[in-house]
Amino acid sequence: MSEQESQFLLILFGGIFFAFLMSVFVVAMVIIHRQQQVRSREKLNQIKVEHEKTLLYVENEIQQETLTHIGRELHDNIGQLLSLAKISLHSVKPERQSEGKEYINQIIKEVRVLSKSLNLDWVESVSLDDFIQQQLDKIQRTGLCEVQFQSDGSFLELKKDQKLVLIRVIQESLNNALKHAQPSKIAIQVSQHDTFRKIEIKDDGKGFDTTIQSQGSGMYNLKKRMESIGGKFYLTSAVGNGTHITLELPF
Repeated sequence: MSEQESQFLLILFGGIFFAFLMSVFVVAMVIIHRQQQVRSREKLNQIKVEHEKTLLYVENEIQQETLTHIGRELHDNIGQLLSLAKISLHSVKPERQSEGKEYINQIIKEVRVLSKSLNLDWVESVSLDDFIQQQLDKIQRTGLCEVQFQSDGSFLELKKDQKLVLIRVIQESLNNALKHAQPSKIAIQVSQHDTFRKIEIKDDGKGFDTTIQSQGSGMYNLKKRMESIGGKFYLTSAVGNGTHITLELPF
């Protein structure tokens, strides 16, 4: 075999071997790409399931809280109004009977309000600012502490799932402040920045050491719930210096 033939065969086999390596590389890349696609789909499905599960938990919690509120209203408010109406209507005095009719009208209004709160339709009908103001008004009426609210309206446009989660996180944050912090003032501020909007909840209560791990999972759950709608949850606190919670949601 001549030297030229040897070189030709060497080049030929080299080309075949290179083509084989390229084929193996392409096949490997295709397999890896498909595996990545499968993993991505699985991760997206997992995120979707976790998101739906979180929303279900939130809806159940809000419904349970609503039912508890309705039970209290039926017992303390409407029950009392019915008793007063009964006493007034049994009176022989025309003015007392007139009062009884007024009580009946008031009871009808109260029952209508309660019936509307049996489902979550009210979530769509109320803005987040209105909800926050309602919660703070309730706190103010208890006389437990002073409240303050400032908003630039950045959260007026929200999807229902985002509003649901924010409502529950705000409720829990306020409940924790009243239950544990014993504050003299609670302030909420709503504002927007370049790429995100935020809700700040501050109290001047006892505060706590954030380096000490809590026995409960409340703060962790609030953080995970904010993550389920693409948001973030931050908490800073110190003994004697109150607590500052920040909820961030990108536009």
